[in-house]
Amino acid sequence: MVHFNGELGLHGNALFASWSAHGTGTVAAIVLLGLLHRRSRGDRGPYGRAPLWAYLGGISGAVTVMLTAITVNSPLALSGTLALGLAGQVVFSLAADRWGLFGLPVRRPRMNDLAALGLILAGSTLIILSGAGAI
Repeated sequence: MVHFNGELGLHGNALFASWSAHGTGTVAAIVLLGLLHRRSRGDRGPYGRAPLWAYLGGISGAVTVMLTAITVNSPLALSGTLALGLAGQVVFSLAADRWGLFGLPVRRPRMNDLAALGLILAGSTLIILSGAGAI
């Protein structure tokens, strides 16, 4: 998907890549919800309404697709983009654990969590610094 978004960004722009990906997903979701809605008219379950922060995923997803379309076509390239994406996810998950975001139980990072983060950051640095421009 990252490569596809990068190609769309190369031949159009980052906004076009984001709209294409999210437009396709929206159409597929509407069709799926339409099919499921016809089948089940009964109870909606014990879940109720989603909290407001649950809708922020769409915004961050669109921004992620746009930034990916830009960085894949830059000297950072695909591997650097994926490495930094992985590092960002690990940092955010450690922060979410530390401060109990999204209803998670509060948990302090252990030494092996920090060691894993250090290894990911070191690997990301190696990937980025030894890219195609370094040879």
